[in-house]
Amino acid sequence: MDSQFSQFFNFSTQYLQYCGEASKFPTDDAPKKKGVGRGADFSIEEDRLLIGSEEELQMLCRAALEEERENLRRRTRVHRGSIQYHVVIQRGRISRHHRLYNDYFSENSVYTPSQFRRRFRMRKPLFFQIVSAVEAHDPYFQQKRNCAGSLGLSTLQKVTAAVRILAYGVAADAVDDFVRIAESTSIESLKKFVQVIIDVFGNEYLRTPNNADICRLLSEGERCGFPGMLGSIDCMHWKWKNCSVAWKGMYARGDHHEPSLILKAVASYDL
Repeated sequence: MDSQFSQFFNFSTQYLQYCGEASKFPTDDAPKKKGVGRGADFSIEEDRLLIGSEEELQMLCRAALEEERENLRRRTRVHRGSIQYHVVIQRGRISRHHRLYNDYFSENSVYTPSQFRRRFRMRKPLFFQIVSAVEAHDPYFQQKRNCAGSLGLSTLQKVTAAVRILAYGVAADAVDDFVRIAESTSIESLKKFVQVIIDVFGNEYLRTPNNADICRLLSEGERCGFPGMLGSIDCMHWKWKNCSVAWKGMYARGDHHEPSLILKAVASYDL
């Protein structure tokens, strides 16, 4: 691209020099006689018309050269600060943090613990344990001030956005109106949240059971009347009302006349 621009610049410079030489040709004030400037076969009127067309080409060439310079300047300019052409939306993050805290995490919260467990897929003490571990492990989740001195998103907002996306399987911008967090920030928070969970809790919960775990699970199962049981898996059929006709044969059984999906739930004392 730079070599093309250099060639274009050299050609434009040569053309402008040629046009400068052409401006020395006679104009209307010059005597109208043949054999001046362009040879004996050209009249003064023809020279004037040619000079007018050359002036138009000169203006077009200068405009094209200026446009190419501006495009090159934009491509090579070092941008610092916010994203160029990015629209800043004042979401009121601080007020939304207070509202989120009052809705779910205060002593007299608006929503009950059962509603919290249904919407976050966990109990409130476990959520607080995860929030504390995530905030202590990764400084990204700590609330900080930006260059303008304004407070950014809180730990509760970032973790809530990540948990809601995982719990409901929704798009990244689906929690914007609830948490007041942008789509790109939601994606970044989700990626960092998953990585922190693996780093902090992977050695304890993302591993195969050891001898101590097996003995404990067997004793718990025997105490409940199920000797030799390590865990319990419960399945249920969920009616798929809008199943396509082409897939009905794969999702229908003899004892279930309509298509259904099988949902599995694992019951364990570790959860």
